[in-house]
Amino acid sequence: MKKHRTPGSILDTIITYVILLVVCAIFFFPCLWLIMASFSKTGSIYSFRGFFPTGFSGATFVKLFTDTTMYNYPRWFVNTLFIACMSCIIGTFLTILTAYTMSRFDFKGRKHMMKTTMVLGMFPSFMGMTAVYILMTQFNLINQHWGLILIYAAGAPMGYLTQKGFFDTIPKAIDEAAKIDGATNFQIFCKVNLPLSKPMLVYTALTSFTWPWSDFILPKLLLKEKDLYTVAVGLMSLDETEFARFAAGSVFIAVPIVILYFCLVKNMIHGISAGAVKG
Repeated sequence: MKKHRTPGSILDTIITYVILLVVCAIFFFPCLWLIMASFSKTGSIYSFRGFFPTGFSGATFVKLFTDTTMYNYPRWFVNTLFIACMSCIIGTFLTILTAYTMSRFDFKGRKHMMKTTMVLGMFPSFMGMTAVYILMTQFNLINQHWGLILIYAAGAPMGYLTQKGFFDTIPKAIDEAAKIDGATNFQIFCKVNLPLSKPMLVYTALTSFTWPWSDFILPKLLLKEKDLYTVAVGLMSLDETEFARFAAGSVFIAVPIVILYFCLVKNMIHGISAGAVKG
């Protein structure tokens, strides 16, 4: 039997959809403006009529990859990809190991370590930039991509609580059964728990990739030579007359991460929800 809806419920649904559409329009407009700005014919923001360019052309994207005399965008893109990929691999490995250890093993000081990491996570990362810079100078890692990679990878395990919550949902009886069969702790981790942790691995890898992919503060602090820049730092070094190139570079750098999110969003959502079940 079809359920009749009251005028009040219909009105409530309409208002909800209107609010959602307005919010979507507010958030979508800057993206639309940036995409249209990347096709500006003149390339300068001063030639815009209101919010939008007066003429459109795709030459900016060609110029972005061919005119590399002053602004070597392809080099910046490769630098960013290398830093993000290496940080993702090392950071994911360290985060999963940290979460698994905190979830599966009881040892002295475990609860104090968890509380300490939670407190430290409340402070913004840029508060330690001076100390980071001094350490990098002492280890001769200024103007070195590996300096950035080590910082990103070392900082990734601080956010292990979501991953720990996921491992807490896997029954420990499985581990005990594997131990009875003669499996070591390492074998249990690799052959039992990791195959069950695909959603969490995807979530961890994505978060470990997106941070260095879009970060500006650390690369700006540690990289001084133009050829070593990441995309974020390189785009900020463009002149005001190169706004269309800035917009085109911003649009292009967003494409890989958007594709990754759309391809892996199901695993990512499942990993977040599973990790939030038990902390």
